[in-house]
Amino acid sequence: MSQQAAALQTYNNELVKCIEDLCSKREELSRQIKQEEEEKERLQHDVRLLSEKLSRVNESLAQRLAARATFDRTIAETEAAYTKILESSQSLLSVLKQEAGNLSRATEPRRKDH
Repeated sequence: MSQQAAALQTYNNELVKCIEDLCSKREELSRQIKQEEEEKERLQHDVRLLSEKLSRVNESLAQRLAARATFDRTIAETEAAYTKILESSQSLLSVLKQEAGNLSRATEPRRKDH
């Protein structure tokens, strides 16, 4: 009987050691889970902040793109109007030169043909 009691005591000791090892591993795993949960919360917070920042940048970018489009349209319209002014000025100058030539010929003294 003492041999059986010794075997039972050995099994009991091993069982207690296994349970303690499992508890130790569980505690380590719980510690790792807690660390990862904290990291997850930090990352989610960072993602929220970055999403908000991205939203603000997108809004600003859209406003700037619209402003640039307005500048482009204004510049194109102004250049077109300026081109028309140049063309009109050129036509006016041509007409004026022609009229000045006609006036010069009309006011020149007439030569007598001999």
